[in-house]
Amino acid sequence: MSVTSRYRAAWEGFWREAPEETGAVFWDADPAVTAARHLAFFEPRLLDPGLPLVDLGCGNGTQTRFLADRFPQVIGADLSVAALDHARRADPAGQAAYRLLDAAERDEAETLHAELGDANVYMRGVLHQCEPGDRQSLVDGIAALLGERGRAFLVELSEAARPVLGGLAQRPDGPPPKLAPVFRHGIAPGEVADAAVPVYLAAAGLTVLASGELPLSTTEFASDGTRIELPSKWILAGRET
Repeated sequence: MSVTSRYRAAWEGFWREAPEETGAVFWDADPAVTAARHLAFFEPRLLDPGLPLVDLGCGNGTQTRFLADRFPQVIGADLSVAALDHARRADPAGQAAYRLLDAAERDEAETLHAELGDANVYMRGVLHQCEPGDRQSLVDGIAALLGERGRAFLVELSEAARPVLGGLAQRPDGPPPKLAPVFRHGIAPGEVADAAVPVYLAAAGLTVLASGELPLSTTEFASDGTRIELPSKWILAGRET
């Protein structure tokens, strides 16, 4: 079984077991504290906001539906059939389109680009959950989706998130209930060095156009009632014009 096949199987198992309720998944926070925050940083910097927007690694589509209210054409893409089933059930009006896509397979990314033309890409917390051998391929796939005019807004856990996650995983009473299934299915977040992401982008022919730091919100809360947030970095990338 290939690395990608193992990764796909892990996500299928996770999403088949995932509850339907809003906020039942660790990272499935309300768009008000996720995509809405990100929108303020990437929308003004898009070269062409009218391009199709691909929500890459869309999962159950919570952020996709929010983005579909703000952009003319939004496609939620994921490599898990079960995740897309969740997304479609939660979107009976068809606010967005949904597409089975393994962006680490360049042929698949190029096929979608041939259908859409240049696209903008929103991706939250996907690269750090990839197997190390697939990370450059994933970024290459993003570059294929962007074409010449698209922009990618990537949000990834920073190195500072590792001790936070480690502390959650090693709590005396076990990890938080919504984090436990992630570990159980073998998709625990990996470590991506902060300096590695711009290197992946450069190798794919993309330039970092803007960057910053912003906590990544989760749906779990600490014992004092505060929302658990993970340190993260955001990058806007594209081809220089």
